Amino acid sequence: MSICNVPARLFINNEWVVPLNDAKEDVINPATEEVLGYAPVGSEESVDDAISSAKNAFDNGPWPQLSMPERVAVMQKMHDFFVENRARVIELIVKEAGSTQMLAEFMQFEIPMKHARRLLVDALRVESKLTPIEIVPSLEGKILGSSETSYMPRGVVAAITPYNFPFFLNLAKVFHALLMGNTCVLKPSPYTPFQALIFGEAALACGLPAGVLNIVTGDVAAGERLTRDKRVDMVSFTGSDKVGSLIMAQGAPSLKKMHLELGGKSALIIRADADMSKALPAALQNFTIHCGQGCALTTRILVDNSVRKAFVEQLAAMTAAIKVGNPSDPGVQMGPLIRAQARQRVEDYVEIGVSEGARLVAGGKRPRGLTQGFYYEATLFDDVDNKSRLAQEEIFGPVGAVIGFDNDDEAVALANDSEFGLGGGIFSANVGHAYEMARKIRTGGIAINGGGHTMLSSAPFGGIKRSGIGREYGLDSLLEFADARSISFHAG
Repeated sequence: MSICNVPARLFINNEWVVPLNDAKEDVINPATEEVLGYAPVGSEESVDDAISSAKNAFDNGPWPQLSMPERVAVMQKMHDFFVENRARVIELIVKEAGSTQMLAEFMQFEIPMKHARRLLVDALRVESKLTPIEIVPSLEGKILGSSETSYMPRGVVAAITPYNFPFFLNLAKVFHALLMGNTCVLKPSPYTPFQALIFGEAALACGLPAGVLNIVTGDVAAGERLTRDKRVDMVSFTGSDKVGSLIMAQGAPSLKKMHLELGGKSALIIRADADMSKALPAALQNFTIHCGQGCALTTRILVDNSVRKAFVEQLAAMTAAIKVGNPSDPGVQMGPLIRAQARQRVEDYVEIGVSEGARLVAGGKRPRGLTQGFYYEATLFDDVDNKSRLAQEEIFGPVGAVIGFDNDDEAVALANDSEFGLGGGIFSANVGHAYEMARKIRTGGIAINGGGHTMLSSAPFGGIKRSGIGREYGLDSLLEFADARSISFHAG
């Protein structure tokens, strides 16, 4: 049994495989707690088979030797497969991840597809280049020396993805890895396996050679087998900073390349001159979208004290008005958290916030009438101390923390006072001054007055500090999945 007719099997060497232990796990709709289907639980033996398949395909198969235009042509067909199966994918996103319909359609499907199209273009710009000629003395006189720098695939890439934006992140890792000639083992969250397994269908539809893409579902043991195996050359992981540090340790003995997109506690700065008709909806969206389950969301809201009282009053009213419910209802603005454990974590942090002296101004409990599903009200705190756990630790739930400031230097210092550095934002009528402030904030990305109002496909995405290592999107992101090689020669 599976959801949207996606095969409930592992995908290894272009075949649908039942794990040796025949273990299965319920896949739950977080909105209703209904069992959607049963996904295979890959054993360590299954992971070993997937790695062997990917390793053989890299060492002996045609994929790494194809030209970039040839690989782009195949991946274009994968893109087209998802376009043709748009309705199926969106249904998977809503039912597995608890995404609202609008979020599933636009942010969880259309934006990653837009990114994929840009990667197909950028990949064709990855070309070898000549280094400057050097005049080199020799016994015969002087010769000209130069070299060619080209990019070779790293090898077997382990791609490990989370539950919040599964299709989005599966697509990103698969396209980056395969376009650069690597082979891949994709391991999704056990909460959202079918949004990965559908890539097996896509691999067959687009004609990927056997072993180039393998998909294993499973638990922590399966992931650890991937990260420790010396045949895996690179790990691309998206998830929490704590798990990211464990993965680094597991991969350290074999010195794997690490590509980590981790957590955040990003700051949104609201200056006194901000257009509140734009700043307020942005502040609300950034802790309620997808029930706050987003790494780059600006859940620390830094507000100039001269306007903070009025700002908080309006934001609290907007927070209380958020309609929570089954995301299949088009009128619902916020769906559930992924599981009961995630909701309990939010409840624990609300208690921590109250105990630390923050003022609860909206939400803070489970919504009435929703007895099935992992729902929690959109929650807002004011008078938050930036040193508190509520302000410093990633909650991954619908909780916003308002922190006051008296001047711009203080706002920048508060924004930088974090172990994370992923996203951020500034709202101000003085765009030039906001730009100067943005340059002082230590974070991987920051938006002024809402930025480009989309996730730009050519802008590198990633963080610093505990928010990760490396970037996704943009031409340079493809080179994360390749090694530079220099071949020197006599130029004359």
